[in-house]
Amino acid sequence: MQHATAFFELDADALKAWVTDRGMPAFVSKQLLDWVYRRGVIDPAQMTDLSKANRDLVSHEMRFEQSLVRRHLQATDGTQKLLMAWPREAAARATGDVSLPLADATPGAGERETECVMIPADGRKTACVSSQIGCPVGCRFCASGIGGLEGNLTRGRIVEQVWKLGRLPDVERISHVVFMGMGEPLSNFEAVTGAIRTLNADWGLGISARRITVSTVGLPSAIEKLMGFDIPVTLALSLHAPTDELRRQIIPWAEYSTIPQLLEACHEWFRATGREITLEYILLGGFNDAIEHAEELAQLARSIRANVNLIRWNEVEGLPYTRPATEHVHAFQETLRTRGVNVHIRASRGRDIAAACGQLRHEARAAR
Repeated sequence: MQHATAFFELDADALKAWVTDRGMPAFVSKQLLDWVYRRGVIDPAQMTDLSKANRDLVSHEMRFEQSLVRRHLQATDGTQKLLMAWPREAAARATGDVSLPLADATPGAGERETECVMIPADGRKTACVSSQIGCPVGCRFCASGIGGLEGNLTRGRIVEQVWKLGRLPDVERISHVVFMGMGEPLSNFEAVTGAIRTLNADWGLGISARRITVSTVGLPSAIEKLMGFDIPVTLALSLHAPTDELRRQIIPWAEYSTIPQLLEACHEWFRATGREITLEYILLGGFNDAIEHAEELAQLARSIRANVNLIRWNEVEGLPYTRPATEHVHAFQETLRTRGVNVHIRASRGRDIAAACGQLRHEARAAR
């Protein structure tokens, strides 16, 4: 079966090798990078500075999109969300394989789905992307892990999400990227760090490293591994509870490491990188949003160089939690502030389009 090479899987050197292996001048690789990442063009027929022969060759042997957008929703606040379908065979393919059968290039009955979101705020255009199909962590409050992990997304499929979000109406350019969509990014380390290289590179999307955030539920060994990554991204720890007892009730992976161990890893992160940690804390009404929880969280936050991001839970049908009352959220924030913690409440965006992690996929599956 004939195979097409997936463009977004390639870095600049690999693309140059692909071009020269097919008898084209090396500069064609720069032309392709410019068309795709600078001009947003993926139709070879429109790449007018390539010769007709080279356009035909690229069209025949390279695939620019591996996904199909199944749904595109736009919220009243400007948030936009994509439900993207990937061919099952391609989605399960090992990260190092950058080709896919031409016959499987258009998703069909065997497809798998992920989500990504574009969030506009304060002049920023933030892409929230998925790193896996489903999630292995299985947080009790999150729709992403319903059904477990179905596979990893490759480097190119992560990059493709950002590229597609940047081509949506009224976006023009993605300024920030957060790995806070479906999946645990550090359990798909090679693909995620490979994607970050493309997102950050001058020849790629040119997004500043400081505007790229990797969010993890936290395993000390994985955080230590990320310390060795040469691109200085921002780290966010999904804490969500101030005690191990409470955390283990909502995060199954909390069985593998304690909060003190995670905070020590975060402390080492700051020492190695000079970058402050963001502690993410999702507020579940009547579960972890009491003043005593805020007081405990303040002690943890002050033990390291960290800021706290409070997140009001978005309702997911079938899950046994409630969205916290506004007055409880503000009281929680004020308790942290009076104890010297830099804390912010993340604005709830896209609630009318099921913008929370895994929510749209979950609802789409339930409707079938």
